[in-house]
Amino acid sequence: MRVVLGVAGGIAAYKAALVLRLLTEAGHEVTVVPTAAALRFVGAPTWEALSGRPVSSEVWDDVPEVKHVRLGQEADLVLVAPATADLLARAAHGLAHDLLTTTFLTARCPVVLAPAMHTEMWLHPATVANVATLRERGVTVVEPDSGRLTGTDSGPGRLPDPEHIVAAAMAALHGPATDDLAGRHVVVSAGGTREPLDPVRFLGNRSSGKQGYAVAAEAARRGARVTLVSANVALPTPPGCEAVQVGTALELQEAVEAAVDAGDVDVVVMVAAVADFRPAHYAQSKIKKTHGEGDESAPVIELVRNPDILAGLVQDRAGAGRPFIVGFAAETGDGTGDVLELARDKLQRKGCDLLVANEVGVDKAFGQDTSTVHLLRPDSQEAVTVGPATKDVIATAIWDVVAAELG
Repeated sequence: MRVVLGVAGGIAAYKAALVLRLLTEAGHEVTVVPTAAALRFVGAPTWEALSGRPVSSEVWDDVPEVKHVRLGQEADLVLVAPATADLLARAAHGLAHDLLTTTFLTARCPVVLAPAMHTEMWLHPATVANVATLRERGVTVVEPDSGRLTGTDSGPGRLPDPEHIVAAAMAALHGPATDDLAGRHVVVSAGGTREPLDPVRFLGNRSSGKQGYAVAAEAARRGARVTLVSANVALPTPPGCEAVQVGTALELQEAVEAAVDAGDVDVVVMVAAVADFRPAHYAQSKIKKTHGEGDESAPVIELVRNPDILAGLVQDRAGAGRPFIVGFAAETGDGTGDVLELARDKLQRKGCDLLVANEVGVDKAFGQDTSTVHLLRPDSQEAVTVGPATKDVIATAIWDVVAAELG
């Protein structure tokens, strides 16, 4: 998704860096358009380093590309954080003094403004009228928080938390949030487990947790209460989710089973990449290599199987039909079959209600912002392919299927 992130000239401009990080980590292509005043708070190199894209604030930059028109035309979302009183006024009156305000006039996509200013400015009749005008035109103006402002001031006008801003932007982009999961309790596992060899080393995998977090965020957006069992993920917890941090496969199993045993779970989605094996013995001190002349020996690590958490969940529900269980299969294909063949075999062995076959490999899926998946049901030979697509789109497709099954 192509996002224009506008940054106006207020002290809260530094918080926009966190908004930018959340957007890029979710797989969106973000072009930052600061005002000239914003660049006095946070310089262009910061925005370029975080976005990976060039930054400009003037309509005279890159004139042959007609950027002041193209940016708005091609954007899927325009988000401004912070939006100052001055910017709200210019946007409400259709002024076009710089690249950001000209982008407003050409944008035909959702526009979201997150105001930040002193309380007196936010409550001034002119600002109140400007906000009302913008909302009448379909612009989403996020209510500012109340709290500590610049200096000793306190009151309404504080920039909302970055997670709240991004959630509001996604809601504006996707339309009003559906409530088809309202009242449901969902458990999602995400990330990759790590099995320690010694105090320094572990056996792990390349999972970033991005797909699991996207699945959890989409469930929350659709009204579910979400328990997110997170294994070694360096991402902010999605709004509306309760995160349980784990490290190993056994810890993940314990956390998921504890949530299910509470008795009110409707859906379990096992996105996490769980290690199949763990070391049979943990070394209490760092395993050292030998240094004898000509000694090229290396330690032999004995492995034991980790429990099959997905199969165990299916078995434990004993045909009760609840919770609805979604499994993930990370497959590369090999000499015994392609991705779909291996996934169908796994679906039969596991007995889950829906299997998401994830094509993985070099530069595929793990750590990437897009993936290709195949949705398989035990009662159908047909696979629904989604992608290449962002992980948000894949999450939406998964919940569309699950919500329809739940009725």
